[in-house]
Amino acid sequence: MMRLLRQYFFSGLAVFVPLALAIYVFVWIMNFAESLLGKYLKPFFLEYYDFYFWGLGIIILVTLILFCGFVIANYFGKALHRVAERIVLRIPLLGSIYPAFKEIATFMFREHSKNIQQVVMVEWPCKGMYMIAFRTNKSADRIIAKLGRKMSNVMIPHVPNPLVGFVVMVPDEDIVPLPLTIEEAVKIIVSGGVINGDDPCHAESFDAPASP
Repeated sequence: MMRLLRQYFFSGLAVFVPLALAIYVFVWIMNFAESLLGKYLKPFFLEYYDFYFWGLGIIILVTLILFCGFVIANYFGKALHRVAERIVLRIPLLGSIYPAFKEIATFMFREHSKNIQQVVMVEWPCKGMYMIAFRTNKSADRIIAKLGRKMSNVMIPHVPNPLVGFVVMVPDEDIVPLPLTIEEAVKIIVSGGVINGDDPCHAESFDAPASP
């Protein structure tokens, strides 16, 4: 009986924990998005329009993001963006922080093909051990000329956050291309290798409890 209860408990955990965590993270993201503008909009709407509902901040935030995307898509918007960036870069401290966040946002929200050229495998952290990595670009010409061999910039991601890691320069002959999409590689990294790039909902079948 205890063996059966134990089997039921761990089978239930395998189903409940990822679902609960996913819901928790989703709710946290939605509450965070709402609070960005909601804490300023709520008193304004209540004072002048006598109404406010949860989610209005998200709606206005999404509308604002779409408007920014629309503006930046034309020539005038791009020119305005360049001027605004120059101003930001000249502000002490803010000018040092902004480029890092810009690179992260570009990596996350632009098309992957513009940031990652290929999913690869390299020997890391020592010979005989391999890690999934992303070839991001060819190394600078002056570095290639100095070393006398073709090199590529490779990002070695951390688990469970593939946006954080090391950037190393690896000889092209030591890079092994992998037949994986970027999404499949990210699934493997985030899951710590539990998922092998397959459909996460079918990555592993849970054993049904045995009949008593």
